Amino acid sequence: MSNVYTVTQVNTYIKNLFVRDYNLGNIYVKGEVSNCKYHTSGHIYFTLKDMTGQIACVMFAGQRSGLKFTLKEGQSVIALGAVNVYERDGKYQLYAKEIIEEGLGLLYQKYEQLKEQLEKEGLFSREHKKEIPAYPVSVGIVTARTGAAIQDIINIAKRRNPYVQLYLYPAQVQGEGAAETIVAGIKALEKRKVDTIIVGRGGGSIEDLWAFNEEIVARAIYQCSIPVISAVGHETDVTIADFAADLRAPTPSAAAELAVPDVRGVLYEMDKARNALNRNMEIKVSLCRKEIESLTLKLEHLSPIYQIRQKRQLLVDMDQTLNQLFHNKILKKRHMLELYIEKLEGLSPVKKLNKGYALVANEQGRIVNSIKKTAPGEKLRISVTDGDILAEVTQLTEVDRPEI
Repeated sequence: MSNVYTVTQVNTYIKNLFVRDYNLGNIYVKGEVSNCKYHTSGHIYFTLKDMTGQIACVMFAGQRSGLKFTLKEGQSVIALGAVNVYERDGKYQLYAKEIIEEGLGLLYQKYEQLKEQLEKEGLFSREHKKEIPAYPVSVGIVTARTGAAIQDIINIAKRRNPYVQLYLYPAQVQGEGAAETIVAGIKALEKRKVDTIIVGRGGGSIEDLWAFNEEIVARAIYQCSIPVISAVGHETDVTIADFAADLRAPTPSAAAELAVPDVRGVLYEMDKARNALNRNMEIKVSLCRKEIESLTLKLEHLSPIYQIRQKRQLLVDMDQTLNQLFHNKILKKRHMLELYIEKLEGLSPVKKLNKGYALVANEQGRIVNSIKKTAPGEKLRISVTDGDILAEVTQLTEVDRPEI
């Protein structure tokens, strides 16, 4: 009685056994659909049965995007999913992730095997993907001559940019020999050297799209030197060509939008570039003009003609300065001369004679300015303003006069 477990513990233990089993985590189960119910929540509940057994199944709403048909009673299908335990009811069931019709099982298996093989070889590696040209001149299209795909591509391309040249290689896109014509179309457009190649077709069943799952098509896309956009079926359709292409478009219309740029956007970018170029040119010209003006000024300063002009101007200035200095010097000297003349006139004997003074000299003509330079009886000549007076010294009297 010591090893007694609750129902929940037992169910949890069993569930963990299922979870740890790798084979049950990703398993294909084939059977006939029974008791199929589409719940309002979006989940699908059904049973798969064969001659001797059955298993409960559920496909949650989040997984239904990969279901391309409606489940019906008695329909033979293959469900991919994980077997696990629903703990509340204590029963196991298949949680389906993908459901395909039984007839498509072999094709799907072949698809997965080829996809795995090419992926290991590196055909899907991102480093091998080529950039789609931003401004193509020509776009090649490998698809059927008739059908919605080519019309959609033409209409969108013309609307976006009527100047882009479109080249159609009318390929067979389904049935026997379709893969070979698709490969031939890729090679023909590569030889024409278009800028981008669109490979695709409209939607259909897996059998209709099978040509784009062929190995030769995938290798032709991978080996093409020109960027390839795949546009096969609808958004939910994924082919091996999509993995091999440089870019996958969900639809042919989307491929046209990816391959052909909108001319309005191109013209807008061109206008922006032109305006930017003009602004840069104006700035550059302005800078160059200023630099030329600066160099011209420097050249003028260094020019012999400029130097001569400068020296000539300096000579003129110096001449004017010298003349001014000479003139000022003459004026100064003239003024000094006038002062000297005035002073000299003040000292002139004649001037003094006019003021009442007299000039006394002896017979030898020597000036007598002291009683000590004459003697009584000596004859003297006294010069006055208008003549000379002859006199004889009769008496000498010494007088103490203050010095002037």
